[in-house]
Amino acid sequence: METDESDRYRAPALDKGLDILELLAGVDTGLTQADIAKRLDRSPNEFYRMLDRLVRRGYVTRLDGDRYSLTLKLFGLAQLHAPVRRLASYATPLMRDLAQRTRQANHLAVFDRGAAVVIAQQEAPDYWGFSIRIGAHISLFDTGSGHVLLAFRSEEEREMMISEHVRSRADIELGPDFYDRLEQIRERGYEMMASAQTAGVYNLSAPVLGPDRRCIAALTCPFIALVNAPSAPDITQTIMLVQKTAAQLSLLAGADVGHSG
Repeated sequence: METDESDRYRAPALDKGLDILELLAGVDTGLTQADIAKRLDRSPNEFYRMLDRLVRRGYVTRLDGDRYSLTLKLFGLAQLHAPVRRLASYATPLMRDLAQRTRQANHLAVFDRGAAVVIAQQEAPDYWGFSIRIGAHISLFDTGSGHVLLAFRSEEEREMMISEHVRSRADIELGPDFYDRLEQIRERGYEMMASAQTAGVYNLSAPVLGPDRRCIAALTCPFIALVNAPSAPDITQTIMLVQKTAAQLSLLAGADVGHSG
């Protein structure tokens, strides 16, 4: 008997899990176990254990007790894959030039599983400055990078990002003022805020946009007033340079930066 080449190495359990992930990826509001079974033309009992494993591994979450929806874990894994390494590679010379022009350190962060993660960093060119190490996980709620990553996303994506973050910090409560701030950031194109962690530091952050004009990374300069360098750019000049560099990176990522978000 001939064997179909496409079925020679079948893995039914894996196929079932991938079917679920692909189905949920195309649904905004989530599906019940019965909905999933109906759409995939299977028995609901076939999916109970698979859904349980996907929830436990963080790929799927339960909404309102009986509906299932994708988390951003797959997105986070993709962010740490080759495209992000290429982005960090492209960013390095631009970030080095930004550090020289501003006399300040800067870093590039992406969203990954509930946090902003630093993937590239440049030290200040002088003998001292404020910098964050590569690989550091920083908050979405009280940092310039986090605000920018949230501001330049759709409402649905934003809520999923927030839900993944809050899962590890259940004490966080976000009111209307927080969402108003995100809209203001989106309108003006950048974030400028006093650091919630270090006195005397201002987070100057701008988005790096992908081809669909969604934020794929945040470029941030932790600005410190340099009293011993009067010729160094001030905070207003520095945020303009950060925006210009982020726009250059967006062009490398294929974004049309000629239109406002």
